Amino acid sequence: MNFMEFFWILQVLIGIGLLISAIVAIRFKNLIMAVIAMAVFSLILSLEFYVLQAPDVAIAEAGVGACLTTAMYLLAIKNTTDEEVIE
Repeated sequence: MNFMEFFWILQVLIGIGLLISAIVAIRFKNLIMAVIAMAVFSLILSLEFYVLQAPDVAIAEAGVGACLTTAMYLLAIKNTTDEEVIE
């Protein structure tokens, strides 16, 4: 197997991983599990950026997309309640 075959196989696998994690994030009813699926999507996307030889973008995506955004979503979910307010 030469380099180009390996590159295209890796591209297909990353694309399938992105598609699966996006569908899983949409389908989950539990918000925490959906946020974790979004974090997995972001990590796979940062891997894609690294494979495409953009390591600076990959680091930014991993740091901001996977870590900070996930933390912000989890804090927002933690500070909300699941009760309806009837006025």
